[in-house]
Amino acid sequence: MHFFIQYLWENPRFFLSWMLFVVFSICLHEFMHAYIALKEGDDTAARLGHLTLNPLKQMGIFSLIMLILIGFCWGRVPVDPRNFRRKNSDLYVSLAGPLTNLGLFLIFGLIVGTAFKFFPEQLDGERGGFFVSMFFNGSMMNMVLFIFNMLPVPGFDGFGVIHSLLPQNFKDTEFFKGASIVIIMLAFVFSDKLFYAGQKATYILINLVVNL
Repeated sequence: MHFFIQYLWENPRFFLSWMLFVVFSICLHEFMHAYIALKEGDDTAARLGHLTLNPLKQMGIFSLIMLILIGFCWGRVPVDPRNFRRKNSDLYVSLAGPLTNLGLFLIFGLIVGTAFKFFPEQLDGERGGFFVSMFFNGSMMNMVLFIFNMLPVPGFDGFGVIHSLLPQNFKDTEFFKGASIVIIMLAFVFSDKLFYAGQKATYILINLVVNL
């Protein structure tokens, strides 16, 4: 079994850059949940100090340890839907995090595409390769986070989105509950496909920029 922490001595640059991008992306994801919740009338996350990019607050020490050891982590902010002002507030709060990851996917991918288009000679050599690899991985990883968080299963933002849109009588059915379990099992079984989808999306974005 290959633990993520092994990259620390096998490829320290990759390890540190991956840690940086993952922690920043998850903390910004959670920050946006807290920020939009506050705008929609619920100050729970704000009162508890989640309007921050501090990974100890947004992710917690155990999540950070798991990231270092196996490359898997998570974040969470408390939200009380009873305080929301509007009918669709829960939908907006649920979408805030994944859309943040989608935005970071675009930003990091555009950085790589722009560099290839206008400064290709600067990308030769070890430093240029590291720059491309770092921002490519940042873009790819955020697409994976977007897809993963949009899964319509309990505990994921996609469930909040679906829960906001579907009628109550359907949400309470055993079919819906069973389908959620099947989806999360398939997501873990085919997790490598998620990373392939993230890589493919990043390549497409970079090629679009280069060929403009």
